[in-house]
Amino acid sequence: MAAAVEHDKRRKKILEKALAVFKDDGFENATFQKIADKCGITRTILYLYFKNKKEIFNYSIKQVLLNLEEKLKQITSDDSLGSVEKITKVYFAIFKQIEHNRQLLSVVLDYLLHLSRTDVDPEKRVRRRTVKLRHILLSMLIEGIKSGELKKVNIKTTADYLNSFVETAIYQIVVLKRENLDELRDTVVFAVELFSNPGSE
Repeated sequence: MAAAVEHDKRRKKILEKALAVFKDDGFENATFQKIADKCGITRTILYLYFKNKKEIFNYSIKQVLLNLEEKLKQITSDDSLGSVEKITKVYFAIFKQIEHNRQLLSVVLDYLLHLSRTDVDPEKRVRRRTVKLRHILLSMLIEGIKSGELKKVNIKTTADYLNSFVETAIYQIVVLKRENLDELRDTVVFAVELFSNPGSE
């Protein structure tokens, strides 16, 4: 058990150091050797934890998404919240993750730019990674319309509209280097209220 805990701790440390390498050199120029050097270990030791730089990168993204999905499930399963509150809290939780993971998101954008110069479709990759998140958001809209708390709207169009705030949030944090997303939080509150059904109160 102690060995497994130590292994996980070392893995986490490697991920932190690797992120710095990705940030400094970009995904394309980051190498397994540079990551090993940054960690103060040999490539052989690094291979005990990850098979290549792509696995390190993918594992970082996976961990962030798993943590976020867990938080969103807690919000959506809270029966004391109405649909408007749930949707607002979910977007606030996503924004908080974006604020806390600006370095990783910077690397992700660099990686997507790298992909866009190849034959790989970056949008396909993003959609595959975020399918669970999109499902959670669609479910909340459907639940809100069924309960009468939200107006009867086109679900897909509304979901696309609300999800555009996530892209805006990433742009503001990574490209514009905003300190926080407080203004965008106010915008989300306003936007969600537009879809709420006044007769449900």
